[in-house]
Formats: sequence, C-alpha cells, structure tokens
Amino acid sequence: MISRSTIQLVRSLERKKGRLETGLFVAEGSKCVGDLLGTFDCDTLIATSEWLRADAGRSPRPGRLLEVTDDELKRVSLMQAPQQVMALFRLPHYELTVRQDDLYLALDDVQDPGNVGTIIRLCDWFGITDLICSRATADAFAPKCVQATMGALARVRVHYTDLPHWLQAHASLPLIGTTLDGSNIYDSTLPSKGIIVMGSEGHGLSQDTLRLLSQRLYIPNFPQGRLTSESLNVAVATAITLAEFRRRQAAG
Repeated sequence: MISRSTIQLVRSLERKKGRLETGLFVAEGSKCVGDLLGTFDCDTLIATSEWLRADAGRSPRPGRLLEVTDDELKRVSLMQAPQQVMALFRLPHYELTVRQDDLYLALDDVQDPGNVGTIIRLCDWFGITDLICSRATADAFAPKCVQATMGALARVRVHYTDLPHWLQAHASLPLIGTTLDGSNIYDSTLPSKGIIVMGSEGHGLSQDTLRLLSQRLYIPNFPQGRLTSESLNVAVATAITLAEFRRRQAAG
C-alpha cells in the first residue's frame, strides 16, 4: 500500500519550495524515468509489477522500491493517466566551465514550464549540453517541465544564475539574441561558438540583456510584409534558431 506520507511527499514536489526542502524532484513514465535512472540518484522508485518485469533489472536499483498496483499508482501520481512507473530523484548540483569553442543557450525569464521543458529537449537534439537560465525562468525540475523534456534532463545540464551578470562575465564570446528588430537570420553570418539568448514569452529579452548583445537576429515570416502573428512561441523560435546554427556548422 502507498502510505499517506509518500503521497504527501510526492504532492510537495509540485512546488519549488517542496523540491528545495527535500532535495528531490519527481519524474513519471517509462521513457522519462528510464533515461533519468542512469544519470540521477534515485531515492524512491514506485512501479507496477508489469513495469518491473519488463525492466528486468536493467536499471540501477533505487534507495527504496515500492511495487504498486495500477490503482495505487493513480493515487500517488501527478498525471491524469499514470504510465506504470514514477521516481523521486535527488536534485543535481552542477558546476559550469565555459569553453571558448562551444555553443550555449540561455533563457531570459522564460516562465512557462512546458516551453522550458521543450527547450531542454531541443538542446538535447541539437547538442547543447549546458542551458543557462535567469532566476525567473521556470524551474527545470517542476513536474510539468520534467515531463516535457522526455528524459533530456539526463543529457542537458541546467544552470540558474543572475543572467545579465553571467553574460557580462562571458562577453568575450559572441552574445546573440533573437529580437524583432534584428537582422534576418538566414542572411546573417552566424558564429560557430557563443551564447544564444532567448527571451520571455510576453516581453522578449530584458533591457539588461539587450545591452550586452553583440548580434541581434530575427526570424522572418513568409511572405514578408504579410499580416501575421506578432511573434513565435519561444520554443518554436528556439528550434528554428538552433537548427539554422547547426545547419551552418554542418555545411562547413
């Protein structure tokens, strides 16, 4: 049986305060949990017998294993349709050493956890191993964000900091931001290294960040001049931007 204290613990992890107090975050579903089990320290694994049989000892064993029925999993799960397994992992602590020959992504107050989770997944796809976030950016270890990453948190390190101060400290690298008054990304010369900064959903890049940029880019609509939406969703804009940077690198 799932104890009341375990249910209360899982519920507390929906809030950032709970995650910080316990040092834990929650992930659900076979894909997400399976990827994270090989990277993060697992405090508690809650799984059905069916999942445990299918896993057949392939994953590292957690500190505590709770075998549950489907109905018990529904009681503790944060999802409407639980997927056989959930796990409580210990929050990681990373140190960031910036390399002068690498490409980084930074988020300036991106507040929707679904967008942040999708962007982490994009970082994984496009080979960005370190994501730097302002302190007002949504918490990467919130349940909705973790689920949106689809396990990409296992391969992307997420750092939170005073973003303008951090950018200023690394101004020797190209600092590239997407803005409505930037140059057409498809016509611009793009560096193979540097820091790409994406702004918040409602306000774009902050003034403190804008002042530090060495290059401003714009993703044009098609056909240009046509009445259209004011801007792109930040996750969509990030996908287009990273794809263009990596396309140029691949082309040599």
